[in-house]
Amino acid sequence: MNSFYIPESAMTIVAHPDDIEFTCAGTIARWLQAGARIAYVLCTSGEVGIAENGMSKARATEIRETEQRAAAEVVGVEDVVFLREPDGMLQATIELRKKLVREIRRFRPEVVICGDPTIVWAGDDYINHPDHRAAATAALDAVFPAAGQPNLFEELAEEGITAFKPRKVYVTGWNQTDLYVNINDTIDLKIAALRAHKSQMRDWDPAPRIKEWAAERARGKEMVYAEAYRVVTLVNDEDWEKTHGQVQ
Repeated sequence: MNSFYIPESAMTIVAHPDDIEFTCAGTIARWLQAGARIAYVLCTSGEVGIAENGMSKARATEIRETEQRAAAEVVGVEDVVFLREPDGMLQATIELRKKLVREIRRFRPEVVICGDPTIVWAGDDYINHPDHRAAATAALDAVFPAAGQPNLFEELAEEGITAFKPRKVYVTGWNQTDLYVNINDTIDLKIAALRAHKSQMRDWDPAPRIKEWAAERARGKEMVYAEAYRVVTLVNDEDWEKTHGQVQ
């Protein structure tokens, strides 16, 4: 499936600053250019991700949140939320699920992008970070069924935040992907956004590796660079049209 679908709105939920840029920033940039509303939700602030002598968590939080906002600005995203859960110790708790349900009901995204909680072995030289798995589990549990159930976390209605069920979930990852988004025109924005994470990139130029990975995903698909997703459709076209207007 390779057609270019443009949601009215999308929210991406990840564990750390720079997770979005590594996985889906090219897609986000395309959707933004087509007029979509976009929100970023980061479960942690990556505060244990700067291994320098004398670096405090408070200072690392400031650095990494600043870098993430700069990365978002590169592609044009203004709505960036940090839940400030503990980095390196993230758990898919009911409390985190409620925080994510609040953000989903607030922003009302047509699409939610998140990771794949089932990925542990990510190649021969990397084990998927436990925070990534926890964020993905919490995101999926918040999307379905929690966000759309008005009697769950019903106290949120007192804040004027009512139940909302997203239309689709885009799951990033290497396995079982069935949609490939052409990012030929936005890969440079993806790379520029990644470079905004200076504390993580340091002297490493991400461009060659990012282009290599994107080219691998695009191989045989009539595009040069791609980002890949497994797509789950929670609300079919007919029902979405009834409640949200014209189907794209």
